[in-house]
Amino acid sequence: MQLISIIVPAYNEEKNIALFITNIKEIFNSLKSKYNFEILFINDGSVDNTLNEIYKAIDNNIDLDIKLVDFSRNFGKEIALTAGLNMCNGDAAIMIDADLQHPIELIPEFINKWESDFDAVIGVRKTNKKDSIFKKFGSLVFNKIVAKLSSVDYTTRSTDYRLIDRVVIDEFNKLKEGSRMTRGLIDWLGFRRGYILFDAKPRVNGKRSYSLRSLFRLFVNGIIQNSLFPLKLAGYFGVFITIVSGVFGVAIIIGRYIVKAAWWVGITNMAVFSIFNMFLIGIVLCCLGLIALYIANISSESKGRPLYVINKKTSRKL
Repeated sequence: MQLISIIVPAYNEEKNIALFITNIKEIFNSLKSKYNFEILFINDGSVDNTLNEIYKAIDNNIDLDIKLVDFSRNFGKEIALTAGLNMCNGDAAIMIDADLQHPIELIPEFINKWESDFDAVIGVRKTNKKDSIFKKFGSLVFNKIVAKLSSVDYTTRSTDYRLIDRVVIDEFNKLKEGSRMTRGLIDWLGFRRGYILFDAKPRVNGKRSYSLRSLFRLFVNGIIQNSLFPLKLAGYFGVFITIVSGVFGVAIIIGRYIVKAAWWVGITNMAVFSIFNMFLIGIVLCCLGLIALYIANISSESKGRPLYVINKKTSRKL
């Protein structure tokens, strides 16, 4: 039977661990005739009793294959997911939060999609009724901006709740950048993707671990990781300013000094100087844009990503 790894990042989830195990055991029991499962908890530097609760779950559920990775401090959810994908043994891995907002009962649907020959099955959140208007608006803006600027096919409102095949896991584990958004890297890899829509459940216990600062950092990493547009923005502004000020400058020179039209002669020296100054600023910004292209090239090379990814499930051996 094939092995499916369940990767569960956990930060201050002491009240949810036992409940998570209880719920997921029901799913395992319904699928045990076809699949084996392992649960890989990543304790992300929790400061409550999460670690002991995981130990209790291991001791009290000897029929389950539960493993633990205990970080020395809080490294963040993205690194926790990466560690889980680095260390899992499954033919596929399902990433799911411990707070029960990701509907556990949908796991069989993820597996069915995978059996239909999808290499990645992505959970797409429809609604989260408990989120504030500010959080919903921020999430909408985040997803729209990343989707528009991203150089890869980024799915709006996609979540970390997803199943990925072993071939995707192996390719993901080759990616070396430190500042990362896991879902963005998986999207960059490509492969055949299926989607499952779900309504996020209310958090049962505890508080949301993602602070506003963490969400902003994830937003910045998502933009930087998947798009070079911000780096080139100064160059685009420079070209625009140079063209506009150049056109005005030429028009003033012709009108004031060659044709000597009354309207152009009336333009003050300060206005002429300002347009000339804008032209110089545009040149400087164009130069910054050129430097940005070199920096972008250095950034791409330093990431060490493979030049291409081969789907070993479908490619014939050469």
